Amino acid sequence: MSAPVVTARNLGKAIGRKAILHDITVEVQPGSVVGIIGKNGAGKSTLMDVLLGFSPASSGSSHVFGHDSFTLPGEVRGRIGFVPQQDELVSMLNGRQHVDMTAALLGRWNRELTDRLQRAWGLPMDRHVQKLSGGERQKLSILLALGHEPDLLVLDEPVAALDPIARRQFLQELLLIAGSPGRTVLFSTHIVSDLERVADQIWMVREGTVVWAGPLDELKESVVRLSITARQRLPADLPVPGVVSASVQGHRANAVVSGWNEAALPGLRETLDADVEVELLSLEDLFVELHS
Repeated sequence: MSAPVVTARNLGKAIGRKAILHDITVEVQPGSVVGIIGKNGAGKSTLMDVLLGFSPASSGSSHVFGHDSFTLPGEVRGRIGFVPQQDELVSMLNGRQHVDMTAALLGRWNRELTDRLQRAWGLPMDRHVQKLSGGERQKLSILLALGHEPDLLVLDEPVAALDPIARRQFLQELLLIAGSPGRTVLFSTHIVSDLERVADQIWMVREGTVVWAGPLDELKESVVRLSITARQRLPADLPVPGVVSASVQGHRANAVVSGWNEAALPGLRETLDADVEVELLSLEDLFVELHS
């Protein structure tokens, strides 16, 4: 197996006496598209900042391409593309000047790619940033992160200001990027349905820790909704392991279960003397259930 692109071991971050991240251990393999989901304030942006070395860890360690995140060499930073939640564009420069400056700093640039994206996204490259709309600024930030074809692309809420058409165009481009051999993506967004289209791995962040890190398919198979129809009244407290939420009405019940194992189904049907149907949840429904 190839060396991980990103690793964190027992990672923690505190600001003053307030702990933001707690004992996070994760890794990212080359070619993965990792979707990061969590409620506002869960610690997603702080986690990205620490992983990329913008902010030092308070405990534990993190590495990118084998180097300590907080002391990344310039050549390693040149392999990373980053779209922050709040853009860092220079107001008095126009889009074309931003491209020229970024290309000169990085020393390599795919002009054909950025010209194509600029035309497809209708981005006015001769207009100063201060006169661009929020969506146009976000498009320009994305374009600047993609132009040098980074080995690691990190996106923190990259589509929040985009309209539905622009968002779809961006996701189509992201699928092309993710299809490149060895290209790795970390993608945080509140639009969970977007992650379901592009991610193969999910990190679920809750209250400063990662409560799930693994393949999207495994997550969706482990959290399911059970529809139960029994031949007698069901107890209010269902004897079902891993119940996250349940609604019981007489002979019928619906229950969302975490840690589901399909092999448990025959025994559950016998225990409840019931017909039990298993329904897989969308990532959005799954996220809501686990955070309700």
